[in-house]
Amino acid sequence: MMELLASPQAWMAFATLTALELVLGIDNIIFISILVDKLPAERREFARRIGLFMAMFMRIGLLLVLAWIVGLVKPLFTVLGQEISGRDLILILGGLFLIYKSTTEIHESVEGEDEHAPSAVKATFASVILQIMVIDLVFSLDSIITAVGMVDDVRIMIAAVIASVALMTVFASPIGQFVSRHPTIKMLALSFLVVVGVVLVAEGFDHHVPKGYVYFAMAFSLAVEALNIRMRHKRSALSTEKARREGQHPG
Repeated sequence: MMELLASPQAWMAFATLTALELVLGIDNIIFISILVDKLPAERREFARRIGLFMAMFMRIGLLLVLAWIVGLVKPLFTVLGQEISGRDLILILGGLFLIYKSTTEIHESVEGEDEHAPSAVKATFASVILQIMVIDLVFSLDSIITAVGMVDDVRIMIAAVIASVALMTVFASPIGQFVSRHPTIKMLALSFLVVVGVVLVAEGFDHHVPKGYVYFAMAFSLAVEALNIRMRHKRSALSTEKARREGQHPG
């Protein structure tokens, strides 16, 4: 253990893997934030923490059964000449679930159903946690397979997973509150999750799509929307100031 702590290569691998786990966990945080937003306000933070802790324990559990992970890449059956493994099946089903759930949320937002039947009433705590568990499994599997390809020492992998989830716990609440306050950001996030679902399905059929392109497109869209939000706030402040001055000087 001491030689591992004294190894610069181990620390470099830990830092790299922690950063990678954080990047891969962004879509997980967004999905959890959107789901817990359907609960009463007093239960959202508790559900968010449970979701993140479940993600951590699921990833550690998967790391401890690496032999099973390796076995998931063996073909189970063939569809139209395409070999489908256990990993492919999980990615395809998870991607379809993500597409369905995100599309449903977009439909509810566009149709304005939230205004007439609050989401907090429609969603139960158990159903939200169950949905978080399903998507945690998909994102955890993708994350762990990436980790296995990068680092050989399981102890480094577990440490990186714990560190990344601890950091995600710190940022999850501000991200969730920001998404809840800005409907346009929520719509962007849901659109992003649809794309992630499509990417997962494509990877399940062995069509690799570099996620860097997806994350760059999302980051660019968020940057543009951030400018729009700033512009709207500035315009609103100017309108308020103008109305105040006109009220002080009638006629």
